[in-house]
Amino acid sequence: MHQYSELLRTILEKRGIKTIAEADIFLNPKYERDFHDPFLMKDMEKACVRIFEAIEAKEKIVVYADYDCDGIPGAVILNDLFSIISGSIPGGKKIPYKNLEIYIPGRNSEGYGLNLPAIKQFAKKGVKLLITIDLGITAVSEIAQAEVDGIDVIVTDHHLPHTTLPRAYAILNPKVDAYPEKMLCGAGVVFKLVQGFVKKYGEFYKINTGWEKWLLDMAGLATLSDLVPLLGENRAMAYFGMKVLKKSPRPGLQKLLAKMKIEQKYLTEDDIGFMVVPRLNAASRMDDPMKAYELLSTEDEVKAGVITGHLSKINDDRKTMVAGIMREVNKKFEKREMKEVIVIGNPQWRVGVLGLVASKISDEYKKPVFVWGKDENDFIKGSCRSDGSVSVVKLMTETREFFMEFGGHEFAGGFTVQNEKIHFLEEALSISFSKVKRDKIENEMIYNIKSDLSIVNTKNWKEIEKLAPFGLANPKPIFLFENVEVENIKKFGKNGSGEHLEITFSDTSKNKVKAISFFSNSESFKTSLAEGKKVNLLATFDLSRFRGREELRLRIEDIF
Repeated sequence: MHQYSELLRTILEKRGIKTIAEADIFLNPKYERDFHDPFLMKDMEKACVRIFEAIEAKEKIVVYADYDCDGIPGAVILNDLFSIISGSIPGGKKIPYKNLEIYIPGRNSEGYGLNLPAIKQFAKKGVKLLITIDLGITAVSEIAQAEVDGIDVIVTDHHLPHTTLPRAYAILNPKVDAYPEKMLCGAGVVFKLVQGFVKKYGEFYKINTGWEKWLLDMAGLATLSDLVPLLGENRAMAYFGMKVLKKSPRPGLQKLLAKMKIEQKYLTEDDIGFMVVPRLNAASRMDDPMKAYELLSTEDEVKAGVITGHLSKINDDRKTMVAGIMREVNKKFEKREMKEVIVIGNPQWRVGVLGLVASKISDEYKKPVFVWGKDENDFIKGSCRSDGSVSVVKLMTETREFFMEFGGHEFAGGFTVQNEKIHFLEEALSISFSKVKRDKIENEMIYNIKSDLSIVNTKNWKEIEKLAPFGLANPKPIFLFENVEVENIKKFGKNGSGEHLEITFSDTSKNKVKAISFFSNSESFKTSLAEGKKVNLLATFDLSRFRGREELRLRIEDIF
């Protein structure tokens, strides 16, 4: 390990990477080595052959993708595959595959997953092949209906199955077969399908070797947005995904980044998580998810510019709506007793934004949270989030008689409840909670390195960057700075809103560093702040390129 700096060695060892071989693999991802053979997925051969047969017979194909920032990039990946098969015209414009329809259900009108009315509509149109993205593993009756209607279904999904698997033509889901990377996101599974198809039929369609690597921008975007652990194949997908995103020629992506004043070549995973993903998800929360798909798939600069403006506007509307609901929530909480699980709702609340609301409440109150509203068909629907003390899917399974349908994973899910049962749901979930809860790990902030402020320099930042991209299971290293002085507290924000903090800290050796905390005030931490006060600071490194000027600073995790 001696060829690595002491700082990097310390961080790697804290993450269980103790040998040179392990460090080399982690720090230097390689496409050929780190991406598993797609044919390790049980039904990969079947899926590829069926798609080939459909293309050659010019059958009508529907790609049915989830409406979030995992399903939509997955749909773009498959669309790109069909376009390259159709060829291109001089100037490099792709020819759309004529018999392909991309179908993304409305979050508010149709909800998550395959639905029977859509399948009936496909049958009427003579669809012969349906490929799902990021959904379908629990759609037993819907897929049975599709088969009855003469539609073969290829499921690509990464969610946990129920006890019975659907009788689909082929199922690609690492959680139901022996594929080594169990934690791929939905678009990650689709990327494996394209990788497999190109391996098998690339020569036949004259696809250049390695062409599929250009699709890693979408697979990487989804991997970072869907909060899967960034280890193993996922790390490679995010790592190469970021490299392609920084060079991606997609006009929609370029226009979106320009609108947010992000220079594409300096794009970071934080930009993806905090800026890009919310705008793409705003499409399904506030409007039509096809808008996000069109933005990422269009080759038309003008269209890309128009959609970018629209998504930015509805994202602002979404923020206003969530803030309004949160004010209402906090008011209701003033006079109610808290149970083990929080259930709160209002028929007026828009279903599409309730996941964001549930996350905020769960973060603030440290409990599992279920938030409901009414959809366009007058059904009570909602989203739930876990604080880590319980799997929300286990919780809903234990209380299944209350739900018409539910799904998701350990930390997040969606549900539909019978109208007359909603008033008893909190009580029932709280009783179930005691059966399925796990020992809660106290939310202690763990730091990697204890130091004085002199460690905050560009050389060390470059060392830390070798661990990027950061995310779940590979967080940014946290530094503990003990007994530092608060020299200056400054508020800043859009149009003078003052909703963010910039604090200057100094230590006994006269080192000074700026640190920022978004959406915070002097009372947001374990200890209140005042100039001249000595505190302990937990923070990560943060490089700002605001208005083209590079500035290394800290991002505050907590102050105590």
